[in-house]
Amino acid sequence: MLENANTDITSKNKEEGDTKVVGAIAQIEIANIETNPFQPRTNFEEQALNELAASIKEHGIIQPVTVRKLGYDKYQLISGERRFRASQLAGLTSVPAYIRIANDQAMLEMALVENIQRENLDPVEVAISYKRLIDECSLTQEQLSQKVSKQRSTITNYLRLLKLPVEIQLALRNGDISMGHARALINIDNPDTQLDIYNQIVLNNLSVREVEDLTRGVKTERAAVTDKAGNSDDTKSAKTGLTFEQQKFVEDLRAVFNTKVNISKEVNGKGKIVIPFKSDNDLKRIIDLLDV
Repeated sequence: MLENANTDITSKNKEEGDTKVVGAIAQIEIANIETNPFQPRTNFEEQALNELAASIKEHGIIQPVTVRKLGYDKYQLISGERRFRASQLAGLTSVPAYIRIANDQAMLEMALVENIQRENLDPVEVAISYKRLIDECSLTQEQLSQKVSKQRSTITNYLRLLKLPVEIQLALRNGDISMGHARALINIDNPDTQLDIYNQIVLNNLSVREVEDLTRGVKTERAAVTDKAGNSDDTKSAKTGLTFEQQKFVEDLRAVFNTKVNISKEVNGKGKIVIPFKSDNDLKRIIDLLDV
């Protein structure tokens, strides 16, 4: 991937008298560095950049950026764009940098891998980076797993995020829902149902566990319908999951009675509603709410 340092043209730093050689760390003028068009990160939080800029003003850049040499005193950023931007905010005119030579595909691979490993990318950005490594660098999931030191199942889960409706992906990027919420939603095949449950997460501030219960109910109901179509002998006595609307009704009842209301339902349509109480006074409270 990298060429021998001795085969590359070096440029003389007239002020400092040092020689910039590929493979070495050098102090490079910020004006001579262009940003990386393959940069996977698209969001740079302003407050975090300002905090990093303040740290750089006080302590300098601890970790050099990485650049590739384009020609005489011309470089392109491979990785470290947060440090590069923060250095500009801090008023620096030069930054320490590792110098490499790489073709565009190798450069893309280096940028993506380093960002995945070292930057706090949001889950969708990580998923996009994984997909680009697979599609544009011709990597298998197994090869990618080795490069980023992640389990293959982890990579698969991230890639599946890109199949979620755009509204849900945006919510994940903005931090409105967590990776746990998204992973639960992935298990639902129907995009409309995914959006319905997502709206409930936002409206009712549902926990990951509650969303998992909702999605499990949807999946159980689908399995029960399949069993019925297959003429299973124990179909009538089997329990079935609740539909999304029924799950929503359960949540509404729990809110009204301030207790864990449960509904159990069999495939044949029979079932029961259970409203637990902790004491006589609690029972009276529930009866009053029922207005009977």
